[in-house]
Amino acid sequence: MYSDKVMDHFTNPRNVGEIPDADGVGEVGNEKCGDIMRIYLKIDNNVITDVKFKTYGCGAAVATSSMATELIKGKPLEEALKLTNKAVVEALDGLPPVKIHCSVLAEEAIKAAIADYLTKKGLDPKLFGIDLKACTGCCDSCHE
Repeated sequence: MYSDKVMDHFTNPRNVGEIPDADGVGEVGNEKCGDIMRIYLKIDNNVITDVKFKTYGCGAAVATSSMATELIKGKPLEEALKLTNKAVVEALDGLPPVKIHCSVLAEEAIKAAIADYLTKKGLDPKLFGIDLKACTGCCDSCHE
């Protein structure tokens, strides 16, 4: 059912924890399944120098959080903003269709953390293409 990479990131998650003096924090959740993800970012010269996460949810939620943090660590904000849930799924060698929403939460948590950082800097996240209210259309969970 789950790939070896999903199981590895679930049983040995990377970047777990909090950054007390984080430059940006994003939290998202899915009311239907109860998953909650919080991403913490440390940013220097528009580069993500450290990233941590705390996720409450299923194994796929933990695995997607772990993989997403690995994919953005050390990246410029512009590149991190391009991370899609599909890229997270591909990096994990797939997810069952019923768990795709977990990868969407990971993408949204990263965008929320970057939006928090930009807002703290006095910048409008929408100018950087971040619309936290937009539906990605990946599933039917927000349409039921």
